[in-house]
Amino acid sequence: MKNIDTMDTILGSGLIAILRGLDEESTVEVAKALYSAGVKAIEITYNTPNASHLIRKLTKMFDGCAAIGAGTVLNMATAVEAIESGADFILAPNLNLEVIKTTKSYSKISIPGAFTPSEIVTAINAGADIVKIFPASSVGIQYIKDLKGPLNDIPMMPVGGVDIDNVGDFIRAGSCAVGVGSNLIKKSYVEKQEYSKITELAIDFLNEIKKVR
Repeated sequence: MKNIDTMDTILGSGLIAILRGLDEESTVEVAKALYSAGVKAIEITYNTPNASHLIRKLTKMFDGCAAIGAGTVLNMATAVEAIESGADFILAPNLNLEVIKTTKSYSKISIPGAFTPSEIVTAINAGADIVKIFPASSVGIQYIKDLKGPLNDIPMMPVGGVDIDNVGDFIRAGSCAVGVGSNLIKKSYVEKQEYSKITELAIDFLNEIKKVR
């Protein structure tokens, strides 16, 4: 997927679904459930077994109709592996300038993690497309509002602690998108193979985002 398409996909829905620690069958079924709800930006974290294989599988399965990304990318080698496996965007919980540089050298979307204003500005100056504010659960919605005061031109995406009750508030505070993992892909739904419930919850998340935009 081209850069502009990937950015449009992420910003269009305002939601990246984070899949972590799922086996292959569950990953495929959860991805299908999310896609049917309208979630077209899906992240596979690299602390998931066989992450590269899963990225390749989803990339082939959706064939350009969804943006498939890699998360928890902590070093340049992992970034290269993920991109060569088909990842359209690269996320990290931390700020690693080499990862940003590598991602952009492949013309992919870079979403590094940052927490302080200095880290956020450093990330953007290094070429990041969106800055992941992590962990958002530690500071809450007011922190996004405070950051967006002086840094209003920087696209920010909170991750950690975003749920169905506060997702609208995070968007209203100035977030361009949010990343959601276990509060969307609930463990009990996966264990019971209740994938339709993931679809329903994903629709609720998307509707909450639309309400405040």
